[in-house]
Parts: sequence; C-alpha cells; structure tokens
Amino acid sequence: MAQHQEAEAPKAAGRGTYAVGDARRRKILDTAVEHFAQWGFNASSLARIAQDCGITQGGLLHHFRGKEELLLSVLAQSEQHDVERLFGEPARSVAAYYETLVALAADNARRPGLVRMYNTLVGESANPGHPAHAYFVRRYARVLAHNVRLLETGVARGELRPGTDCEALARETLAVMDGLQIQWVLAPGAVDMPNLLHAYLDRQLRGISASGTGLGPPAAAP
Repeated sequence: MAQHQEAEAPKAAGRGTYAVGDARRRKILDTAVEHFAQWGFNASSLARIAQDCGITQGGLLHHFRGKEELLLSVLAQSEQHDVERLFGEPARSVAAYYETLVALAADNARRPGLVRMYNTLVGESANPGHPAHAYFVRRYARVLAHNVRLLETGVARGELRPGTDCEALARETLAVMDGLQIQWVLAPGAVDMPNLLHAYLDRQLRGISASGTGLGPPAAAP
C-alpha cells in the first residue's frame, strides 16, 4: 500500500503543476486581450503584459515564444466561442441563424475587452505585414462563405425568395455587425447592439423571405 502511494504521489504533483500552468496561461491570455485592446499589437509590450500578470518576461516566454504567438493564441481563444455559436449546430432556418447572430451580439456586449481588441486589431491588420493579417483575411472569408451557403440553402428550400442576392446580403450583414460593434465600443451606453441588430435582421428577413415574415420579438435582456 505504501509503495502504491509513493508511486501515485508524482502523478498528483504533476497534475497540480499542469493546473498552475494552465491557470497562468489563461491569466496571460486575458491580460493580453486588455493590452491589445488598449494599445494594439505594435505598441503592446511583453514586459508590461508580464508585469501585469505578476510574472517575469521570461516566465511569459515559457508559455508563448513571442508576441506574435501570443497574439495568435489570443485570437484563437476569442474566436472559439463564436465558432461554437455559429458553426456548432446546423441552423434549422435562416430565421434561426439570425437569432443566433443576435444572441452572439448580446454575448459580445458582455465581453467589452474582446470587442475592443477585435476592432483595434482589424484596423491594424489591414497592413499586409501585420501578423494577424492572414488570420483576419481567412476569418472573413470563412464567415462570409458560411453566411452565403446558409442563405442559398434558404432559397433552395423555398424559405427565401428566388433571385435573392445571397453574397450581397451576407456582406451587408457582416458590415452592419462590425459597424454596430465600432459604434458600441465608442459609446456603449448609447448603442443597444443586440436590439439594433435584431431590428436590422428583422427588416432584412421580411424583405427576402417567401412568406414576408421576419424574426420574433427581441429576447429580454438577462
């Protein structure tokens, strides 16, 4: 019995070490979100991020090999929530998908740091030399293609009117969502992002649905 306990002790210690490492990694990522949101990528400093995490820059580099890897890890983490929302389950209808977009906007209103970071980095990454440039090009292409496919499916099954310009509508929807985010970041108290998006998508759907119906009433704020 004593031998068994001795054999198990290193494993328990190892699990504790991994838990501490995971917690520190999450702390670094969360702190980096705030720094990238406030200063962008170029003006952010690994030394300042490490200091705000209560560790040395060497300790930070134990988890991330450099600022570019940290940036891409932050983007991957922040996108995971959206991926699960938008791509996890096939949408039953265009209306159901639009309700998901409204719910995502409501979630974003509860994640101000991530939204500020996203808007800051999108602006910076217009420069092809920016480390996030390729990421945002791929992300927009992927989200656009997903929206186009969903609208085309709606046309094919008779939910939307024949001749609907699916690509133009998908681009317009992305533009409205991003535009509302920018306005919300600048004046969060004056912009009700979920309800404004709901109203826009409701008008859009009434214009393209075969039945002329839109979305249901907006969901009550939690």
